[in-house]
Amino acid sequence: MFDKKHSKLFAMEKDTGFANRILALSLPSALVFIMLVALKLLPASIAVMAYGSIIVFNIVWLFPITFELQQIRKYIFRLAKEENYTGEQIDLTENDTREIVDAVNEMHRFWTEKAEQLEAQTISDTAVLDTLPDPILMIDRNGNILGANTSARGLLGDDITDRKVEDIFSSNNFINAVTKVLRQESESENLIFYVNRGSKNNDLQKIYAHIKQLPWISKGRAVAVISLYDFAKATKIEKMQADFVANASHELRTPLSVISGFIETLQTTAKDDEKAREMFLKIMSEQANYMSLLIENLLSLSKIEMTQDLPPDEKISVIPIAEDVCNALMLKARARHMEFALKMAKDLPDITADYGQIRQLLQNLCDNAVKYGTENSVITITAKTVAAVPPSKTYEVAPGRAVAVSVHNFGEKISKEYVGRLTERFYRMQTHKNQNIKGSGLGLAIAKHILIRHRGNLRVKSDDVKGTTFTIYLPIKQNADDETALSSQPRAMDK
Repeated sequence: MFDKKHSKLFAMEKDTGFANRILALSLPSALVFIMLVALKLLPASIAVMAYGSIIVFNIVWLFPITFELQQIRKYIFRLAKEENYTGEQIDLTENDTREIVDAVNEMHRFWTEKAEQLEAQTISDTAVLDTLPDPILMIDRNGNILGANTSARGLLGDDITDRKVEDIFSSNNFINAVTKVLRQESESENLIFYVNRGSKNNDLQKIYAHIKQLPWISKGRAVAVISLYDFAKATKIEKMQADFVANASHELRTPLSVISGFIETLQTTAKDDEKAREMFLKIMSEQANYMSLLIENLLSLSKIEMTQDLPPDEKISVIPIAEDVCNALMLKARARHMEFALKMAKDLPDITADYGQIRQLLQNLCDNAVKYGTENSVITITAKTVAAVPPSKTYEVAPGRAVAVSVHNFGEKISKEYVGRLTERFYRMQTHKNQNIKGSGLGLAIAKHILIRHRGNLRVKSDDVKGTTFTIYLPIKQNADDETALSSQPRAMDK
């Protein structure tokens, strides 16, 4: 480990105390020689020569050990400072020093491995905590916050570390529960409290807290963990579910009432009225078809929501899908004296998407264009490559290039106050209801969730003169190894 060429006297450090050790080791011999000379049992000249020989012997004997101990000391200090020793690796001359260095190296390797394992485990634990959706806080015995995951920092602020719990939360019940756990009066506490998150006094956020002691085996500074749950999320989901059931029930109740009413009429007053029977059966058929469409759209929407967190992985071309959609809706368009015009870029690249969902997305847009467009007009479908998907305020779209598909028709202008509500479930403009235009109000809601899964976006432009254009942006790539990175899960549709 140490080079023998360094074993020279001038290489010895001044603070090693080498000279003092030689003198101390030779002192007993000096006293013996002085007594022998005083008793005239030994000539002074021989005593001096003998004493000098002893000093030389001690120097020769102690120097290698002292020098190597000096090098070991330097080496250990370098290890303590996490510096690498870069000298030539040769054996030491003394067995004792070799054993000391071997023991030091073994200890260094052991603690280095432990430190690396601890660092890796810490990074892994931190990453796991950051992926959890609920806020989590780690606190020490004095109530200081030692760590917080991403959700906690987002809820309480990035500067919560090293602050006391009572400096962040104003709820006395919560602080008392934390104190009870820290004093080991209780192993865990559960409670609901409110946090003022706004400038108004009544802007309160309902929080559920679980405070629990960490087991004794955890030897860090943290002694307890606090997990928080925001009831606003659950309340919002419950409200959405309740609204969905209420709207679906309302939409289904209307055609059912119509059909039931006509059945009763046909069974009684119009039993023998052939003309009324023919008219009623036609209306009943329309209402049954509407119910069938509504149920089909509800099932389709549910299926899309189930796959919303799964990134698509098919390679598809938009051009043949647009052609198929136009052919499928051709008869419906001709019934209103309308026709389709396709304007597709020749160099349009394939996209990573779900074929069935993209086809449904385009069919919903084109069907709306036929349904709500002006008769004797042209519906234009264009597709081109754009540099990026327009950003969303509520979720992260896919980076990289995209294919923009636009469906343009001429019809009644959609006001700006209605544009933001078009993708709501069961929402239909009052003018369309007044015109008795049939629809489930789910077509654009389905389109919204398809675009969320594909990390795309939707833009709507409407004008009295130029007509209305719905443009969908579909990213070309979805995988992280390609042009884009799937870095976040969708949260909501940008309206």
